[in-house]
Amino acid sequence: MIRGPILGGGWGLRALATVLAVAVLVAAIGVAVSIGEMAIPLATTFQALGNRLLGMGFALSPIQEGVIWDYRLSRAVVAACSGAALALSGAILQALLRNPLAEPYVLGISAGASTGAVAVMIAGFGGGAISLSGGAFIGAVLAFALVSLLAAGAGGGTDRIILAGVAGSQLFNALTSYIVTTSANAEQARGVMFWLLGSLGGVRWPDAHVAAPVALAGFAICILHARALDAFTFGADAAASLGIAVTRVRLVLFGATAAMTATMVSIVGSIGFVGLVIPHAARFLVGPGHIRLLPASAMIGAIFMVLADIVSRIIIPQQILPIGVVTALFGAPAFAIILYRARRTA
Repeated sequence: MIRGPILGGGWGLRALATVLAVAVLVAAIGVAVSIGEMAIPLATTFQALGNRLLGMGFALSPIQEGVIWDYRLSRAVVAACSGAALALSGAILQALLRNPLAEPYVLGISAGASTGAVAVMIAGFGGGAISLSGGAFIGAVLAFALVSLLAAGAGGGTDRIILAGVAGSQLFNALTSYIVTTSANAEQARGVMFWLLGSLGGVRWPDAHVAAPVALAGFAICILHARALDAFTFGADAAASLGIAVTRVRLVLFGATAAMTATMVSIVGSIGFVGLVIPHAARFLVGPGHIRLLPASAMIGAIFMVLADIVSRIIIPQQILPIGVVTALFGAPAFAIILYRARRTA
């Protein structure tokens, strides 16, 4: 496991790092909003935001201002929220399971959420009474329950959980493919397959109004349990001896992880490696203490997803690459490195 910290100094250094991270995130969102079929200068982007948010009177083209506010900014906000939520989920799972390879994608939670969302979207599961996010949440909970049962049946242990997660991922991916193959027409099948690889193309402000509160609520819940997560570093028995309500904390944090993962999957599709790689990068920078690790993971995850969205739009001219492909291109080599290091320290 990657250890640090690089930024383990005093409050002044950490405050400076926080300001710098926020500035980088704002700059990345500005660049993301400026890039597209209609190129918009970065200065115009911030002027448009100033007009809407602060009531400034910059003279701008109504078309440019509409594109910035109604289409591109919502996309960038959802990308940031998704990256933060998935990175937080990975940090929580790695702490609770004491395994550096734990994350929603590896444990099958993302696959289960995808199955639940597709069941609502294509097969009409719930008869209209269940929303897309609700279906994704049910799928995520079922996936984690199945993985837990498989791991328990195999004798428990964090290595067993990872193997059970791989099996669960394959099962739910197969169920998703079955639903799409048997219930979707050709156009729906193409749209769903592109969405499952991660897509921000259809994101609008209503999606941001769902993603942002979920990410903020998940972050608040995680921060409130930061000390408990530190105790889990030494195992559940050690946490219980320190007065931590182990069962309650696990239920709350697993529930928060499932809710964040399901919500983001229902909006942007299944995106892998963010929850795996980002917590390790944050741990390298700020150390293992969760009161610093969780905010760092959220911020780095948000920046990473916004940058990945930018890359997905510029890497191939006149074509948008699924954002999950971009995260995999960066995440797969990092996953291999983490796996090798985990084997050496086993």
